Amino acid sequence: MTLPNSVTSFEQLAIAQPILQALREIGYEAPSPIQAESIPHLLEGRDLLGQAQTGTGKTAAFAIPILTRIDLSQRSPQALVLAPTRELAIQVAEAFQTYARHLEGFHILPVYGGQGMGSQLRQLARGVHVIVGTPGRVMDHLRRGTLSLDNLTTLVLDEADEMLRMGFIEDVEWILEQTPQTRQIALFSATMPTVIRKIADRHLNNAAEVKIKAKTATVEAISQQYWLVSGVQKLEALTRILDAEDFDAMIIFVRTKTETVELAEKLEARGYEAAALNGDMSQVLREKVIDRLKKNALDIVVATDVAARGLDVERITHVVNYDIPYDSEAYIHRIGRTGRAGRKGKAILFVAPRERRMLRAIEQTTRQPIQQMRLPTLQDIADRRIEQFKAQLVQTLDDEDVSFYRELVDKLVTDEIGDSADIAAALAYLMHRERPLEATEEPELSAPEPVRERRRERTRPEGGTLRYTIDVGREHGVQPKDIVGAIANETGLSSKLIGQIKLFDTYSTVELPADLPDDFFRLLKKTWVKNQRLNLQLLDNGGRKPGKKPAKSGERKFGKPKASGQDKPAAKRRPKEDQP
Repeated sequence: MTLPNSVTSFEQLAIAQPILQALREIGYEAPSPIQAESIPHLLEGRDLLGQAQTGTGKTAAFAIPILTRIDLSQRSPQALVLAPTRELAIQVAEAFQTYARHLEGFHILPVYGGQGMGSQLRQLARGVHVIVGTPGRVMDHLRRGTLSLDNLTTLVLDEADEMLRMGFIEDVEWILEQTPQTRQIALFSATMPTVIRKIADRHLNNAAEVKIKAKTATVEAISQQYWLVSGVQKLEALTRILDAEDFDAMIIFVRTKTETVELAEKLEARGYEAAALNGDMSQVLREKVIDRLKKNALDIVVATDVAARGLDVERITHVVNYDIPYDSEAYIHRIGRTGRAGRKGKAILFVAPRERRMLRAIEQTTRQPIQQMRLPTLQDIADRRIEQFKAQLVQTLDDEDVSFYRELVDKLVTDEIGDSADIAAALAYLMHRERPLEATEEPELSAPEPVRERRRERTRPEGGTLRYTIDVGREHGVQPKDIVGAIANETGLSSKLIGQIKLFDTYSTVELPADLPDDFFRLLKKTWVKNQRLNLQLLDNGGRKPGKKPAKSGERKFGKPKASGQDKPAAKRRPKEDQP
């Protein structure tokens, strides 16, 4: 079933009123294509095979129907969402919590490796309605008997192709086999490789198929930058950008109608000509704001996505995404307010650390990288104001008759108020008292990097690699992809930084960056693969697995780990090894 293009609001879909209220409050004014086509099928209880890229709004496509159909009186898991990484699991859980803000008593639990098991066990014992988790940790709970899927009604496989790439597909199939036959399945994948298609054919029943083609757009006429920001600093950062950028007119996009008014008022209080533009305004008021913008009586409009549709004002040179859009298509519409008809434009995007996934999706859609910007310093702003002041003075001296004011200054000097330099300095001070030309003390505005990002930064293998052992090998049925998936998922380390993996009967070795932080090892000592705890340890100086007897003649020996990561065997004979 494909819905007609006439679906322009969530009110046209059979969504529960508390969910609709939440959607209105967070600024969702119209469903994206994946939402418009998926929600009716899922509300009907049909299985769904959805193909859509990150950034198309698919989290809401499955979360909204699940929340609409949830039975709050039943405190056992009714929905399970499997995600390839703990980062995505957290994001999905937060999205559910946002949409369910008016569902009293609703409980959701994200479960993933690296998080204390005790906390998860306590919350499971108290009862939850929805579980969002990574395959490994969900399997742990199922094997322990701490998670029951007896009352499960919906299972979502989010980013299935990513789970395939990370080696989780066998785990996913095992979990599928533990679910009731009557459950509904929604499988979402950006691509549809053969393995994913086979899983869909095997486990989905009479599934509806929804395929949203990834829209791309070239925006060469628009310069794009982003700033990594934390919430409390956004207004200060925006103010600096406004003071440093040479713009004619600007649109600042926020998510909610309330924010348009609040931010416009804050900007007006700081001396900017700003006004709000949102869907609650009458057509007369809306046209008045746009007319003021066209006639240079207004410089900044703070708007929601829907209110700015169709807005075409030649003066607009800058678009600021104060709140990142919910999908990449909305971003294209936003920045399209500038750079029209061959004109140059600039788009600036504020990105919270956890929103980097959407940033990457936007880059894919626009087919060009978005450069991280350096926030203007207070000295930068002061320098620009001084240049503007000098330009004003030059233009005034060229264009205006200032003879009266020269005579006035001469009289002030005669009256011994001060010499001409002192009087000019005082006048300059009075003119710029609200916007000083002198840089004051610089507050710290750099956004705090999340633990996951800090870890990535510190584990780049610039200092070489070392070889480690893990307590899982061939006899446990492990493959290199299982090890890569576990390490990448549990720690956030990029799979590209995981080096050579060698499999032995009872253990394996893996090359990792030499400069790993301590918490990396604490995580991996407790991580499980194929029912075996990894127990990551550095190879000892004798080149053997810790706790093992010295190698006998003919066995593989490893030399002392070198920073270059090039371990060479001391013996001539090698055991058979599986390479990734």
